[in-house]
Amino acid sequence: MKYSCSLLCVKKHKLALSCNGVRDKTAFVSVNEFTDLNLLSDYRFLEDVGRTVDAAARHCLVHNPATKRLLYCLRNKARGCNIELKTLPVGFTKRRENSTTFNSNKFYWHLKLIFPHCDAEYTLKGVPDDKTLADILKPYIDPVKSDPVVCQRLKIYTASPQSDVRILMKIENRSQNSVRYNELDASRSLLDNLKGKVIIEYPTLFVVLKTLKNDMVVLGQGEHVFISCYVILGYFSYISSS
Repeated sequence: MKYSCSLLCVKKHKLALSCNGVRDKTAFVSVNEFTDLNLLSDYRFLEDVGRTVDAAARHCLVHNPATKRLLYCLRNKARGCNIELKTLPVGFTKRRENSTTFNSNKFYWHLKLIFPHCDAEYTLKGVPDDKTLADILKPYIDPVKSDPVVCQRLKIYTASPQSDVRILMKIENRSQNSVRYNELDASRSLLDNLKGKVIIEYPTLFVVLKTLKNDMVVLGQGEHVFISCYVILGYFSYISSS
């Protein structure tokens, strides 16, 4: 969806934006900009979804006893740790890419880190559940221990005090118009932070800076801040209009 002048430019855009070159068929389109082409695109997208679901239902792995035993074992072990682990049907992207295992009384999680302020995303595999979140983030936002290339891309994080870093995780099973996040404790282990929560396939953590604006509402905290911002904006609008 970006204009480019040459193949070299296209490749640079893909690298800088972590883009695979495929148009986002589910991107938001306002009513004023909605055309017959968008309607046709949505219709074809739904047809593709129907075919994918049908193919997944026929896939041999769905009926493979070994696969079912593995998923049952993972969910059962998670339940023993007070974690509600939910798995998706075969064919879904998260189910296909999930590499989480359980071995020697320990989870080795497939983990996704998202840094919204830099539009960056990283996938980790085999993360032990007893590792603290602070240690998990060190290779990314620690100014000394982070990889130079990663450090350059996430420089807004590495240049900020560690006290400004917040780690959030989306609360599952909520309506789309009421999305909320839990704030995690960086000093505690991944397992401790996941206890009492619902995980769909694997954890996805959002790393944000509290000094920068973001639209993520933290359960029990953000609602009041969110309302206050609108009250203040309304007050200044009233002042300027009068």
